[in-house]
Amino acid sequence: MSTPLATALPYGLRDIKLTPYADAGGITLGSTVIDFPNSRTLSFSETEEFEELRGDDRVVTTRGRGAVVEWELEAGGLSLDAWKAMSGGTITDSGTTPNKKRVYRKLGRQNRPWFLVEGQIISDSGGDVHGILYRCRATDSLEGEFSDGEFFLTSGSGQALPLLDDTMDVLYDIVQNETAVPIGTTAITLPEAE
Repeated sequence: MSTPLATALPYGLRDIKLTPYADAGGITLGSTVIDFPNSRTLSFSETEEFEELRGDDRVVTTRGRGAVVEWELEAGGLSLDAWKAMSGGTITDSGTTPNKKRVYRKLGRQNRPWFLVEGQIISDSGGDVHGILYRCRATDSLEGEFSDGEFFLTSGSGQALPLLDDTMDVLYDIVQNETAVPIGTTAITLPEAE
């Protein structure tokens, strides 16, 4: 007997994938999906700033400026590909086994790029829940720490904005699946106008 989707209880975190946009404006989604390995946290909160119209010594109405999502990611270990997806920069591979070398380099003039985040949460019902933040940018800190006796943790935080589309300004989706659907290795398709 399966649990109805409406009462499914998501638990834990199965996977996080990042998909960079192919253009600097965050309009055209790229085709490369990057694993955020050993995923520990995907947290997000919808926020919106409001203006108040005051008159006659009272608040008459309020008007929102548009919703954004504040997000945070954390993973165990260091993936240069995921770091590049969040920070920009370049990766250079050189050498041959056993002397291969990867160098990540970030220049001061390189802007942080746009990317899509998809997280998968397992469910007691046997299905799963996917959280998709469509147009993310690391607008806060990207962190890692080398520390004696501690695992390296990668973390980042920033904002997700709505898609830049005249007919479809999707900010995020939360998708419940009755049967678990793993995050694929190919980029998801951006939503289309209904």
